[in-house]
Amino acid sequence: MIDGPFLWYLNRGTGFVILGLFTLTTVLGVLATGGRAGRGLPRFVTQAVHRNLALLSVVMLGAHVATAVLDSYVDIRWWQALVPYVGSTYLPLWLGLGTLALDLVLVVTVTSLLRTRMRHRAWRAVHVLAYAGWVAAVAHTLGIGTDIRTGASWAQLTVATCVGVVAATVALRLGRLALDRRTHPRRVVPVRSAS
Repeated sequence: MIDGPFLWYLNRGTGFVILGLFTLTTVLGVLATGGRAGRGLPRFVTQAVHRNLALLSVVMLGAHVATAVLDSYVDIRWWQALVPYVGSTYLPLWLGLGTLALDLVLVVTVTSLLRTRMRHRAWRAVHVLAYAGWVAAVAHTLGIGTDIRTGASWAQLTVATCVGVVAATVALRLGRLALDRRTHPRRVVPVRSAS
């Protein structure tokens, strides 16, 4: 194991960068589901940016996990980074939520890589787990983040901004859905009896 402030700072830094990247990825995902992610931007552009941000997030997540496991200041084993709530003595609830977020991201990533071999409905059902992963990541940040727990205003503002942006994007998307349903109601075809 390696000890020293470098790994600790790297772990904290990658944690906040990941939260920002996951937030941007989530926002693009929410907006892209409506088919109108950006005015004047083709859908394939927003999807490409969404995929590339997600990939960068996964790479940063790998660095975050590696620094947590390598740093000997807090005893986090490699299997505790993969299996939630197994043998952790360091803030087990919050570490477990981070592990759950990692697992959900891995499942979404693997199924996205296999998307062409899956039915769209099955892929979509699994891909929705990314939202739960984002929520688990935010909870992990709030519970285990040193800067949050010590009351650093910049850290609290960062998390509040991420939550606010995702909440506003979801509200916008739900508003668009409601408006679309009002302006373009689906035609109901009457069922004929077999008499």
